[in-house]
Amino acid sequence: MQKVILEDLHLIDYKKCWDYQENAMQEIIEIKIKNREKSGNEKIKPNHKLIFCQHPHVYTLGKSGHEEYLLLNEAELKQFDAVFYKINRGGDITYHGPEQLVAYPIFDLEYFFTDIHKYLRFLEEAVIKTLADYGIKGDRFPGYTGVWIEPENEQKARKICAMGIRCSRWVTMHGLALNVNTDLNYFNHIIPCGIKDKDVTSMEKELGQKVSLNDVKLKLKNHLADLFNYQYI
Repeated sequence: MQKVILEDLHLIDYKKCWDYQENAMQEIIEIKIKNREKSGNEKIKPNHKLIFCQHPHVYTLGKSGHEEYLLLNEAELKQFDAVFYKINRGGDITYHGPEQLVAYPIFDLEYFFTDIHKYLRFLEEAVIKTLADYGIKGDRFPGYTGVWIEPENEQKARKICAMGIRCSRWVTMHGLALNVNTDLNYFNHIIPCGIKDKDVTSMEKELGQKVSLNDVKLKLKNHLADLFNYQYI
C-alpha cells in the first residue's frame, strides 16, 4: 500500500501554489531518473502528495483553452479583485476562489496504475461519493470531465466540480475544484470550461445552506484513499 503526504495549504496565492506543485512534481521525476540506475532494494520511494487548498479569486486557462472565454479585460479583473493565468494543465478556462475545495494530487502513477483515463474517473468517483454523503447525486456527463448534477437533463445539467490535470513521466499535478460554498457570480465572467449552454452550481446552492469545508475535506480525502488504496502519513 502506498503512502501519501496530506498537506492543507488553506487559502494560498495561485501562482505560489502552482510553483509548489511544480517543485513537488520535479522532485518525484528526479527520483524516477535516479532509480533507473538502482536495483530493486535500493530504489527510493517517491513522496506522493495530496494538496488541499483554496485560492483568492483567480481565472486559469488550460493549454487547449480559448482566451476569449474570459469575458473581463485587465481593468475589470482588478475591479473584481481577480487575476488571470495561462497554465500548463489540460482543459479550458475555470475559476477558483474562497470556499471552493481544490485538490492537487502529486502522484507517481507508476506506483498505482498507468492509465490517465482511469485516474480521471477515480477523481470523479471520489467527488461523486463525497457528494452522496450529503445527499447530492453527482454524476458524469458523457464527453466531459468533472462532476455534474442532472446531466441527463439538457435544460438542468449543471457542473459542480471541474477537473484539469498535467501528467509528465506518469507524475500528476493540478487536479479538481469542488464548489462547496463558492461565490458562483464569478463564473458569470467566463464561459466555464468552454461550455456555453450549461450552468455551474455548488453544494451550498444544491442544499440551500452552507457546508463545513473541513467536513468536505475529511470525506473527500477518505474516498480518495479508498479508491487509490493508499494510507496518509
